[in-house]
Amino acid sequence: MKYKKLGKSGAIVSELCLGTMTFGKGTSEKDAVRMVHQFLDYGGNFIDTADVYVGGKSEEIVGEAIKDRRSDVVLATKVRMKTGENPNDVGYSRKRVMEGVEQSLKRLKTDYIDLYQLHVWDHLTPIEETLRTLNDLISSGKVRYIGCSNFLAWQLMKSLSISEQKNIAKFITIQPQYSLLHREMDREMLSLCQEEGIGILPWAPLGGGFLTGKYDSLHKPDEEWRLVTAGPGEYYWENKALERNFIILEKVKKIAAEIDKTPAQVALNWLLMKEGITSPIFGARTLEQFEENINAAGWQLSKEHFEELDQISALPPEYPNRFIEKFKRDI
Repeated sequence: MKYKKLGKSGAIVSELCLGTMTFGKGTSEKDAVRMVHQFLDYGGNFIDTADVYVGGKSEEIVGEAIKDRRSDVVLATKVRMKTGENPNDVGYSRKRVMEGVEQSLKRLKTDYIDLYQLHVWDHLTPIEETLRTLNDLISSGKVRYIGCSNFLAWQLMKSLSISEQKNIAKFITIQPQYSLLHREMDREMLSLCQEEGIGILPWAPLGGGFLTGKYDSLHKPDEEWRLVTAGPGEYYWENKALERNFIILEKVKKIAAEIDKTPAQVALNWLLMKEGITSPIFGARTLEQFEENINAAGWQLSKEHFEELDQISALPPEYPNRFIEKFKRDI
């Protein structure tokens, strides 16, 4: 397992991050704890969860799994989504964030969170209020670093600018959807993060399971698989079963066969090699899936295979990027 700096901080994280969204639903507590321990034994140290995952059960399981190895772990969780019926049980008000962090700490059985992340932009709460609250949490020692997730480029830049102006803590990471299927980040966010030194922690690096290779046609399968049973949203079958995506999948499967790897391992390894990516967040419902995914590390695609995947999954040239590229200056 290789390691990278977490954004502009001095913290070091493993090149793969263990996602825990299925812990307590789809993955039994027993298997989840085994998965965490195996991840740590393999050299992984970065674990991601959220207060909303399985109604807080995911945080509880993670807390139980790491209670005797807390110092070995860089622990990340998130706040924002609705966790109760009270009107203040959602969003980024000072009240919500202060109460949310206490609830997460209790479930995680720890007195500090290494990376506390805003789950998605909140149009109701002024970001200044939220950033000051997060800064206070860092000053209190309950949080070490802060990050965001599912932000637009202007939202991230606005947040960084406010932190700069107010001399308070800045986001050091962003957690976006990013994979061979979803490269929308390439439009603006990727270059912004590289410019500002923001660590990128992609979620859904396997496209919700699409890039594992078990889907092989535009025809919706009958099996109880995630993309089949999910309702409208990012994991919805109709959002993934596109002709373009099947072309990408065929290339992944072809390369996997050539180098005796699985499609999932090839798709994850492409992300590990992608400039600017800190640590893809991989999930696993079963221990078998965990073993497959963890073995995406420890080797590299050839330059030729990496470029084949990069080219076939690239977004079409778009304004203003194609205009800017035309007038790019080199020394």
